[in-house]
Parts: sequence; C-alpha cells; structure tokens
Amino acid sequence: MKITVVGGGAAGYFAAITAAEANPAAEVLILEQSPQVLGKVKISGGGRCNVTHACFEPRELVKFYPRGGKALLGPFHRFMTGDTMGWFGDRGVELKIEEDGRVFPVSDDSQTIIDCFLKAAKQAGIELRTRSKVLAIHPPDEGQAQWQIRLKNETLLTDKVLVASGSNPATWQWLSDLGHGIVEPVPSLFTFNLQDDRIKPLPGVSVPEAEIQLVGHRTLKSQGPLLVTHWGMSGPGVLRLSAWGARTFAEQQYDFELQVNWQAGKSQEHWENLWQTLRQQQPKKMIASNPQGEIPARLWQQLTEKAGIGPEQRWAELTKAQAQALASELADGRYHVQGKSTFKEEFVTCGGVELNEVNFKTMESKLHPGLHFAGEVLDIDAVTGGFNFQAAWTTGWIAGLGMAIRNSE
Repeated sequence: MKITVVGGGAAGYFAAITAAEANPAAEVLILEQSPQVLGKVKISGGGRCNVTHACFEPRELVKFYPRGGKALLGPFHRFMTGDTMGWFGDRGVELKIEEDGRVFPVSDDSQTIIDCFLKAAKQAGIELRTRSKVLAIHPPDEGQAQWQIRLKNETLLTDKVLVASGSNPATWQWLSDLGHGIVEPVPSLFTFNLQDDRIKPLPGVSVPEAEIQLVGHRTLKSQGPLLVTHWGMSGPGVLRLSAWGARTFAEQQYDFELQVNWQAGKSQEHWENLWQTLRQQQPKKMIASNPQGEIPARLWQQLTEKAGIGPEQRWAELTKAQAQALASELADGRYHVQGKSTFKEEFVTCGGVELNEVNFKTMESKLHPGLHFAGEVLDIDAVTGGFNFQAAWTTGWIAGLGMAIRNSE
C-alpha cells in the first residue's frame, strides 16, 4: 500500500511520519518541489522555530484562528498543544514555554526541530524526493484503484495522496480542476506601510501595549506590542490586526486609515486629567523632555511637536488646545496606511480549500475518497505565536493516521 505526500513542509512531514509509524507496512513517499525541505520551519521565530503555543483548552485555542477555528475544534480535542509537546519530548527534543506563551526548543535553534523530523522519517522508512514538482493529480480511473500523480517526466501511482503543499497557487489550480472550491487567497500577517512625519525618524522605537483599530470598523481592532519600522508599523499588535482583517484590507487595496492608541486602556480623558495634575505638581518641567506612562522619549517628543508644543514649553504654559491635541495624539492618533510588507518569518495566506468539502475526522476530501489535506493548503490561518504550526501538526496527524489506519484494515 502506497501513501504519497505532496509537500515537504511542516504538515507534510508530520503526516508522513504519523502514517508510517501507524502502519509500518505502508510505503510512504514525500514529494517536494524545492531542493530543501522544511523551509518554513527553518526561518520560523527568527530561526528558533515557534513550535506551538501554551494554550491547552481547545475552545480557547480556536479563538486565535481568524479562519478555520470552528472546524478545528474537534481535531484539537484529538491532538492538542500538549500532544505536540509530548510528541517532540518523546523524540528527545526538550521544549520551553516563554513568558508570552510561545513554545520553542530549549536549543533556540530551528535545526533541532528539522533534525528531529529527518531522523524520525528515516527511522520510519519514508522516502523523500526533492526537486519533484507535481503538475497534476488524477483520481482512479474506472476499474482502477490508484491515484495518478503527474510529474514532469513520469507519472506515479499511489493508493492515497495527501496534499500539504502550503499556499501554492498551482496546487489550488489542479485541486480546482478536480472540482474543489478554493477560497480566493489573500495575504495575512503583514506589516503596514505608511509615511508620516510623526514616526519617520523613529525606526526601532516600540511600545509594549498599543491598541490599534481600522477606522470605520468597530470590531477590527487589536492590542499588543507595536514597533515603528523604516517602512511603517509592525509588531504583534499589527500582525494580529492584519490577520483578522486580511480580507477587509485586501478589499480596500491596503489603503486605509488606522487609529492608534499608544498606551492601551488610557483614554483621551485620562491624559487630559493627567495634564491638569502636572500643571499643578510639575509646573516648571519642560513638557517635551518629560514623557509620561510607557511612551518612549523619542516618540513623546514627536507627538508633543505635532500637538504644537514648543521644545522649551513648560507644563504651566500648556494651553487647553495643546492639552487636547496631545491627548488626542496619544489616545486617538490617525495614520494613513498605503500598502503592506510581508512579514517573512511568519508569512501566511488567508484562503485555500473550502473547509466544508473536507472530513475533519480523517482530513479526507468529501469529493474524492483517497485524497487528503493538511496545513495551509486549507482555508485555515492563525495569528502569530505558534498557532499556525499547531494547525499543521493537528491536521497532519489526523490525515496521517486516517490514511494509515484505513489502508491497514
């Protein structure tokens, strides 16, 4: 019995290993079109590999998935973050949970995870073929039992085929040719491009907890660290908003107005009340050199200048109009975004195979028996923090087990 996995990434490897270990008699083959495998694992988390996230309740975990959360609830009850950590632990990879909940190998080196996969695949007898681009797959002809996988110079026959090739337009095209619906792919997890005099001199400046919102959309908002870059704004808060608003931003052609509260939880009224207190308690202090809250000094200077406050002006001299303007800059700053930049370490696509066409108990196509899916080829994506990898492990495990067990019966 033959199982062929299309895609040598995280989901593909996890599925292949699961299938081979569950059914040692199966011949498992991985086809990867590039020269190297596990490329995304290599660069994840700045080269450390953010394996998963320390969220151990399925109903809480699915909240981190803008698309696919509902479909993943059942699968997460079968293979969860704790199972992922146990899987690696059983294979000698020690993991650690960081303060923000992200899980990494203790080595802080993604090669540790890659080596684990390569070793497990070798021990399970899995065959790997790189530089093997799949041009199309064809279901069994009438009277035949095997799928056909067409490569450039040959056609392979297999009993089961798993598509785990990630966000690949060519793959989606031949899946569409098979009758599968494909939700139009658009980027997710991207940074915001903007040119604004307030932040142009501030690349590298960050705030620990900002609140950002798409102007005109009450529900599209996010909270978290915000980083000023040479091209605009980045950081976990921005990436999270880009994920939840992926389709909306695409519809607006990445040209929109962003509302920024530089210190989440503090309103314009809060700041105006504070200015009144500072007028009385620190009347002789110069405003521009007296940053408040967790606002970095360089950012504070830019915002005070924007509010019309001079570099030598003191708190006692702050006018009502200036007080309102500074409070507004802090709690309700408006920034015009014109474009996006890919966040290369965590690049994710929103879109893919329609989920209602997949049986999530086996990850098998409802249209074509013997065809399975795992990972980002599906219309599933998450925010940053290890959640996208967890979806890959879970769907890969279910697909691998489903193929192996059904074929061994």
